[in-house]
Amino acid sequence: MLARGTMLVIWATLIVASVDAKIYERCELAKKLEKAGLDGYRGYHIGDWLCMAHYESGFDTSFVDHNPDGSSEYGIFQLNSAWWCDNGVTPTQNLCHMDCRDLLNRHILDDILCAKRVVNAPGSMKAWDSWTRHCSGHDLSDWLKGCDTYAKTNPRNFHLS
Repeated sequence: MLARGTMLVIWATLIVASVDAKIYERCELAKKLEKAGLDGYRGYHIGDWLCMAHYESGFDTSFVDHNPDGSSEYGIFQLNSAWWCDNGVTPTQNLCHMDCRDLLNRHILDDILCAKRVVNAPGSMKAWDSWTRHCSGHDLSDWLKGCDTYAKTNPRNFHLS
């Protein structure tokens, strides 16, 4: 019975969130991230954020992923319900002091503020496995190609052949 209730809460959350969801285009997201002050934040640049968000959610604000431990990850940055937000189902630290549903809409300022908290934590960008696997140590300049931003590519990420 508890599993049915849990699934009902998740289903209802997804229905409500999908109404105001958005899949961002790469350059559109780059501009939003730049405007929010993420270029150079804690040593990470827009390329880091774009690469991570691409591999985490495909730039989809409504994306929810369910983990084997019972927690779920929400939104464009896939913020985990065990640590960063409260989904009303799993135990949480709720370090961003927010409802996980708030991460599932087109308004990503709250997502960005929470992601900054993640980067301020000891694991930094390594909190996202996809960033470690696909972005860290790679040339991220292609993530900004064709985008009209002032963002710079982080030279520490370039591979030297």
